[in-house]
Amino acid sequence: MEWKLFAHLRTAADGGTVRVDVAEGATVETALDALLAERPALAEDLLEDGELADHVRLLVDGEDPFADGDGLATTVDSESELALFPPVSGG
Repeated sequence: MEWKLFAHLRTAADGGTVRVDVAEGATVETALDALLAERPALAEDLLEDGELADHVRLLVDGEDPFADGDGLATTVDSESELALFPPVSGG
């Protein structure tokens, strides 16, 4: 499956997309763990106290799994597209 990364997360991951392999029946949490194993530098930007930071937005196939699914327990498959967005600020 493929993770799409935006803003400064692209820099931390050395690119805007990262492919990870997970088993059938994997969850968003499993896919996130695979991403962090592949690109450990992202942990500083994504995690607080070992959990996904509240200010990070995560989408699965364009949908918010926390609003429209089971959060990190949402099931994904090899065709799923996952995306991570850091907080946006500006004025």
